[in-house]
Amino acid sequence: MAEICCGVVSESEGGSCETSTRAARRRRADPAVKRRCLDLCDKPLHNCGGETEKLSLRSEKGKQLPPPIVLTPILNPLPSSSSGAGISSNRKDALPKFGFASVCGRRRDMEDAVASHPSFFRREKRDLEDAAAALHYFGVYDGHGCSHVATKCKERLHEMVKEELLLDDVGEEVSDRNSSSWWRRVMERSFTRMDREVVAWNENVVENMIPSCRCELQSPDCDAVGSTAVVAVVTPCNIVVANCGDSRAVLCRNGKAIPLSTDHKPDRPDEMNRIQAAGGRVIFWEGARVLGVLAMSRAIGDNYLKPYVSCEPEVTITERSEGDECLILASDGLWDVVSNETACGVARMCLKGKAKVMDGGTDKACEDASMLLTKLALARRSADNVSVLVIDLS
Repeated sequence: MAEICCGVVSESEGGSCETSTRAARRRRADPAVKRRCLDLCDKPLHNCGGETEKLSLRSEKGKQLPPPIVLTPILNPLPSSSSGAGISSNRKDALPKFGFASVCGRRRDMEDAVASHPSFFRREKRDLEDAAAALHYFGVYDGHGCSHVATKCKERLHEMVKEELLLDDVGEEVSDRNSSSWWRRVMERSFTRMDREVVAWNENVVENMIPSCRCELQSPDCDAVGSTAVVAVVTPCNIVVANCGDSRAVLCRNGKAIPLSTDHKPDRPDEMNRIQAAGGRVIFWEGARVLGVLAMSRAIGDNYLKPYVSCEPEVTITERSEGDECLILASDGLWDVVSNETACGVARMCLKGKAKVMDGGTDKACEDASMLLTKLALARRSADNVSVLVIDLS
């Protein structure tokens, strides 16, 4: 062990470097000094409580030397649940690596919610073609009016999708379980059930006057509360996206941005025709709004705007390929100020940069990518809550 001396030697104490070096060699050769050194080396520096034990070393003249410097080992931290970092594995059906960030931004209240449920559903092994493969659920919900509908979606929607998968899994052929019509049926029924549960919960709150969040304390009317929902179910072969509202899912494949959902804005031609056919109107007041109120044409909740505002999701199924790099789910707080191409470029930069430096640390890279995208949205003066979830598909 090397000795480092830090101090000033006065002229009275001084001597030649050669003399002091010979004296140091003689002291080290002294058996008594060797025994003291061995005793100190064998003595543990850390006790069971994690506190560093202070060692007091004194020279032969009784002068107290500064305590030794204790170097704490640098450990790779485990991903925390609050950060949303994913868990990696080398298995074929390994849990995907992901990370998310959600910030209030310039809004008074935080009304977004993010859900991540790796391996939330696993099919039974039926034959060699259909091995027991896990399905992974991710969702971003952008609430409006209050946060409780987005919170309800975060807590319950994945459970409803799982229940519908179990119902449709009985008696279905292997080929039917991956068809567009099968997935569309599962997602539509899940979103409809979620909408009915939110409406029933609101009615129960109003009838019993149960103050459970800010909107009930301010007003007994909860019908003006809703939430968007963009949900992605990642399977070994496909990416299934169900979207209701103006949150968005974008796939980064071979460096290119591929939107997997289309925003439900009231001025979208087909949405405007649907609203008008139902007897409603789209009024342009600070942007296109349903009846001049809501800036999206589809959402869960918003009972006072039905049937003009629908809870029916649009479902897309995209076959996975070797060129898939990452999937980005985000609320409109990001997409209002950041393009699909820019978001994919930032995410790719973070994933590739961290992959070169860290061994198996791309979960941290997803977390960094989501945080960097939220900071970019805020730097570009986004006026909404910003929630970003990045899933590594590589």
